[in-house]
Amino acid sequence: MWKQFLSKLPRKSSKSDASSGSDSHPSNDCTGPLNGNPIQRTSSGNVVPSRSTTVKRTASAIFPSSVVTSIEPLLLFKDVPNSQKQNLFISKLNLCCVVFDFSDPNKNSTEKDMKRQALLGLIDYVDAGASRFTEPMISACCKMFAVNLFRAFPPNMRSCTGGGENEEEEPIFDPAWCHLQLVYDLLLKFVESSSLDAKIGKKYVDISFIVRLLDLFDSEDPRERDCLKTILHRIYGKFMVHRPFIRKAASNIFYRFVFEADRHNGIAELLEVFGSVISGFALPLKEEHRLFFQRVLIPLHKPKTLGVYLQQLTYCVTQFIEKEPKMACSIIKGLVRYWPVTNSQKEVMFLSELEEVLEASDTAELQNCMVPLFQRIGFSINSSHFQVAERALFLLNNDHVISLVSQNQQAIMPLVLPALERNTRSHWNQAVINLSQNVKNMLSEMDEEIFLACKKELGEEEEKRRIAEEKRKMIWEHLEGSAALQPVTGNTAVLVMPTVAPPITAALT
Repeated sequence: MWKQFLSKLPRKSSKSDASSGSDSHPSNDCTGPLNGNPIQRTSSGNVVPSRSTTVKRTASAIFPSSVVTSIEPLLLFKDVPNSQKQNLFISKLNLCCVVFDFSDPNKNSTEKDMKRQALLGLIDYVDAGASRFTEPMISACCKMFAVNLFRAFPPNMRSCTGGGENEEEEPIFDPAWCHLQLVYDLLLKFVESSSLDAKIGKKYVDISFIVRLLDLFDSEDPRERDCLKTILHRIYGKFMVHRPFIRKAASNIFYRFVFEADRHNGIAELLEVFGSVISGFALPLKEEHRLFFQRVLIPLHKPKTLGVYLQQLTYCVTQFIEKEPKMACSIIKGLVRYWPVTNSQKEVMFLSELEEVLEASDTAELQNCMVPLFQRIGFSINSSHFQVAERALFLLNNDHVISLVSQNQQAIMPLVLPALERNTRSHWNQAVINLSQNVKNMLSEMDEEIFLACKKELGEEEEKRRIAEEKRKMIWEHLEGSAALQPVTGNTAVLVMPTVAPPITAALT
């Protein structure tokens, strides 16, 4: 198709064409400027104009007639009367609906530059806010946004191999970003503009538009996701009628990520948007918001890629706790439920989030979850992974946690002291041993009477455990002796005593 358009270009230009071409704007593609081509001379000495002087900077000479409307789209807004500016705006939008292939940076470079200049002109016009957007202008804008932005991502851009829990993979950058960035800038200024009437705009920025916009959050390009994050937040603020649907559609993305796909590139950005949304929730919280907390935020601790979005998730959780302190117990029970048993790296993340949750919580709201919480902390203190044990011990040194322990010594000290004793006796890491001893001293100074009572109870339990172990050993020895004296008849089970193989050196001699 482009060969037909390029065939319209003149093979040889006149002197007037050459002089007019030298005044045109230099083309600027993603890969760099295309101007500065020197004038070449043939063997006969005739001047052969360069490409920049040959191409006529009119859209009708390059783009199909269906794209170019009644007014030349490459004209500047300042060069047309006010009565024609809306037509020029729509004409430029129609020109920008042509999408180019950026896999080859040298392909259609002139057309790409024309589209880039048109997008820059549109951004300046919208930013100036000279007049209110009419319905045809809004319709043309949304059509151009849909044509340029809404696309399916190719499978080869998505890696099927999952990385570590907190490792972000190498980002993949879209080669068409030089145009996509301008389109996103225009969309952002369009939504933010006071010239856009939300009552008219909601007919075109509709449910279908929002769903396709949310699908773009799975882009591999972090620059695109960052633009989408800002645009979605502005749409949420501008079109109040769409707010419930945006929350529901985003929740569905979270559901698919947690329970089906286990992979999505834009979870961190979506949670960042929801962090701002949650801070604006009115009190008392609606049932919809509580369900979002229970069914979305808590299960988001399950995926192995938690480290990629942990910061944003923790912020959303603490925002809910500040809104309604009773939710602290729910998140702690959820953390205990999804607590990683064999993944030490993820366990350190859970302990970090737990510390922030406890700092944002009231002591009175934690009474119902105190026992499972400190039982879990006790297990982490005894972890053979020194980073987990250190992080759990640092948690106990937090001022808010110390205050919590001091107010609930009878319930918490019996859960923590056994773990500290085992660490001081048998942990392999000296730093963990020292920290455990420091925490023991702190508990002893807090209330020596309770500390000694717990220590005495721990000694009694250990003695009972030792006696039970010896009794079990004696019972097994008695059974082995009885089985050895019984004659072997029929199908009677026989106890086979293990034999020790003689050393190789003895066998050789």
